[in-house]
This record gives sequence, C-alpha cells and structure tokens, in this order.
Amino acid sequence: MSERGRSPARLAALLLVALPLPAAAEPAVTILDLPFSASALRGPGSEVAIAVATSGLLPLARPKPGGTGAAAEGGPIAVVWGEAGGAVLALVDGHVTATLLGREAVEGLAAAETPRGALPGSRRALSGALSAHLAEPVTVRGRLGAGALVIRERKAVPMSAEPKAVPVATATVRPAPDPAFAPRAPRIAAFDGRPAILAVGETEDGSSLMVVEPAESGWSVRARSPAEPGRPLQVAGVADFSGTGRMQVAATGSADGTARLRLWAYEGGALRPLLSAPGYDAAAPGEGGPDLAALLPRDGAVDLAVPVADRSALAIVSLKGAITERARAPLPAPAAFGVATLGAGAAARLLVGLADGRIAVVNPNP
Repeated sequence: MSERGRSPARLAALLLVALPLPAAAEPAVTILDLPFSASALRGPGSEVAIAVATSGLLPLARPKPGGTGAAAEGGPIAVVWGEAGGAVLALVDGHVTATLLGREAVEGLAAAETPRGALPGSRRALSGALSAHLAEPVTVRGRLGAGALVIRERKAVPMSAEPKAVPVATATVRPAPDPAFAPRAPRIAAFDGRPAILAVGETEDGSSLMVVEPAESGWSVRARSPAEPGRPLQVAGVADFSGTGRMQVAATGSADGTARLRLWAYEGGALRPLLSAPGYDAAAPGEGGPDLAALLPRDGAVDLAVPVADRSALAIVSLKGAITERARAPLPAPAAFGVATLGAGAAARLLVGLADGRIAVVNPNP
C-alpha cells in the first residue's frame, strides 16, 4: 500500500491516541437524613457495634420513617450518636438505612470502650479473647500520654459441671525508653499468625510506631520505627495492601511538616518502610480522637479510605506497589469523628462523620 493509502488510517490512529480518555466518575456523596446531630461513629466490628447487635436493642428500636428496619436482620452495622439521639446504620439494596436508638442506650454500651483505670477519653482495642488499653496518665510535650499499655487475655475454661469464672491473664507493657505512649487507640493485629498490638510511643522529640508481641517472658515492645517530629503518628489500617499475602501497616504523620501517608512492613522483628506519599491524614482533630480511615476491600485487594490533609475530601487510595489515588470525594464539611465501611466491592458504602454533626455517605463506585 502507498504512503497516500496509509495516511487516513495513520491519521485516525493518531486522533484516537490524542483524544483524552473519559474521566473516572467522581464518588457520589449524599447526606444521611438523621433527626439529631452526631458526634460519634463506630463501624462494623467495633465494640459498640457488636454490643448493640447482641444487646437485644434492635428489635425494640424505632425504624426511621421511610426506612426498612433492616438493621435488625443480622448484617454488618455501624452506630452513630450525639447528644439528642442515636441510630444503627445498615446497608440494604445499595442504600444506607437508619434505625433510631435512644442516646442513653448507646452511650451505656459505649462506656465499655473505656475500661476502669484506662486513660481518660481513650478506647480499648478488642479482638476475640484479647484486649488492650492505655493507662497511667503522664504528660509529654505538654499533653496527656500513657505510661502503660495494659493487655488482657481470656483463657480457655475446662469443661466442668460447675460454673467457673473465666481466667484472665493481664500484662502491663512500658514504653521505655520512650517516656509515654501517645493517646492513640492501640490496634490488635496478626503477623505470620502471631498476635501483635500496634501502639504509638512518644518522646519530647516526636513519636514512633511500636509493635508489641508476646514472648516467653511476656508481652514487650519488639520493634519501633524512628521517631518523627510533629503530631503523634496515627495508624490508619492493617491489611494485606500489597497483595503479597503478608500484612502491612498504613500510618499517617507529619515528619517534614507535611501530612504524609506511609506503608510499613513488619518482618523479622523489625519495621521496614515501604511506601510514602504526602497529602493524607488519618488523625482526627484534637488529641486522642478516633482515627479517620477505613479499609475498602475490592478487586481482590484492599484499598484505604482516608481524608486528604485538610480533611475536606475523602480519598480512596491503593497501596499495591505504589500509593495511587483511585478517587477523591469532596465533602460538604471537614471529616471529624470517624470513617467506616459498610459492605464490600461494588456494593460498598463509606460513612464519614463531619465536623457539623452530619453523616456523609460516599459511594466509591458511582
């Protein structure tokens, strides 16, 4: 074929290459219609959500007008509450439904999050028979910290005709040589099938990520990352983000004065940095608040939903091989008191507690 005959085809190919690809649809954001201003949000699997689901409250709760009452049908739930009321949120046929609860009932169940002797305003971590909470208030860098991490583990009770109390083993871990644990809720995780607790240590110079593990001599700090200046680090999530079959830790901090997301591997008793990207912050405003991040399982992997640095938008971030922002959802008010996931894959919805007391519902797959 002559050059003249090939020109139209070549021109068409060039035009196809030059044309911009269709832009990805921006995640849809709606506001949940609730008759009260919320100040707390707990997602599926949280101590409060489990307590509400098993308390018998749901069959007695009032379905919101126009709702289905489907929160009582056994699916994953989230719980929100404020001074004037509370609600159980569930995902039904792609829509988030609300079942109203009394504030006093929710707060009564939520009180267990801070056990006796715990750092004021802190929340314990709970996973199966294992729990962990911060205790013994101390002051570091002019703010409240904890001098101890208290770990409790329920032991198995042998079969017997007589009722027996469940034995509980208690261990107290000190942050030494750091003077304190930062007021960040501990996280219970598992690395290579072994239980571990993630905490944040704090010194006058900054904060570091800590891994606490059991050994023959008891629980102790096994690994810690280098100290970073700025606000204390915030664990954003623990999952197999890279798809390698091994768990990694996503955390945010501000080592260089810029909010930054980092991915860590824990291998051979040491924390190893893998990835880093600026512009994300999972820490709630104030000290000791809940983290503002949630896991989003989809496409055979796990993404992370985390606010951008100024909390004005929620980003959906992949940490597989590189930190890549899949999508960004602008919020009508800054994220302030929680992020949670209902559902998985294409059906998933993200809940965000906003600074003005509203709950935003983000559809990451519009």
